[in-house]
Amino acid sequence: PTSAQVTVVPHSERFCYTLDNDLLSTEQRQFYEDNGYLLIRSLVSDEDIERFRKAFTRICKREVKPPGMMIMKDESLKSQFGQSEKVVNKVQDFQEDEELFRYCTLPEVLKYVECFTGPNIMAMHTMLINKLPDSEKQTFLHPMHQDLHYFPFRPASLIVCAWTAMERTDQDNGCLVVQPGTHKTALKPHGYPDLEGKTNKLFHGLLDEDEKIPKVHLVMEKGDTVFFHPLLIHGSGINRTSGFRKSISCHFASSECHYIDVKNTTQEHLEKELQEMVYKKYNTTSVELKDIWNFRARLVQGKRINL
Repeated sequence: PTSAQVTVVPHSERFCYTLDNDLLSTEQRQFYEDNGYLLIRSLVSDEDIERFRKAFTRICKREVKPPGMMIMKDESLKSQFGQSEKVVNKVQDFQEDEELFRYCTLPEVLKYVECFTGPNIMAMHTMLINKLPDSEKQTFLHPMHQDLHYFPFRPASLIVCAWTAMERTDQDNGCLVVQPGTHKTALKPHGYPDLEGKTNKLFHGLLDEDEKIPKVHLVMEKGDTVFFHPLLIHGSGINRTSGFRKSISCHFASSECHYIDVKNTTQEHLEKELQEMVYKKYNTTSVELKDIWNFRARLVQGKRINL
């Protein structure tokens, strides 16, 4: 299953992962409770997706250079394709790009986000992924992981990702793969998996993956949006087609969440890796993981409290 049927029924008090609201049905809330994700069909319009696509193309062509944005490329294709979307695998931290950041403020997205975070909503992490055609080297495979591994803020239950397909995504072009129910587990140790091909920077994965847990491939049409918990184990396969598989996403959190110190935790090595990247890029000498996230965070609804 990938989503619950929409029906109107009275609220119940048995839910841990969603807040009382008038939008989600009891069946939808129970589905998220049990599985850790909820798929909403046809949520984002074709018009908005086309605008995001054009904004991405402008960034690839370097017609605009939003500050703070990280652009991930396959350097081996540069000589063949130059500055184009055929080289760029991902743009991350697009909070300073007015057009792409519109995604994080869409009322149709925020009304669902509020079901998980409450009314005070921060956009914490933004990405547009352009999964390039791949080979058996699995260069653009994202191993199974939990997003909370990257986040120095809690509680996890007040964080949710909105992930929208910008075209049909299926097993051929590397759709999302989830392990339902794993949002009820603890944060597990992550690192670089032992793959034969090249591993992308910061594409961490579970160090000890349980292959016995069933996986669901989320086949989605353009505009379909999945909301999922930051402890849900998920990943994506390689793109075996000749096209480009685009998606746009944002991790939202309640502004009532708080930052934590990741020293002496499984996230400590991630902080060190990010610190090295920041030192290199900005020539700064003192930064903590929470400083990086504080720089990324933007209020999109309600009041800014802690984050």
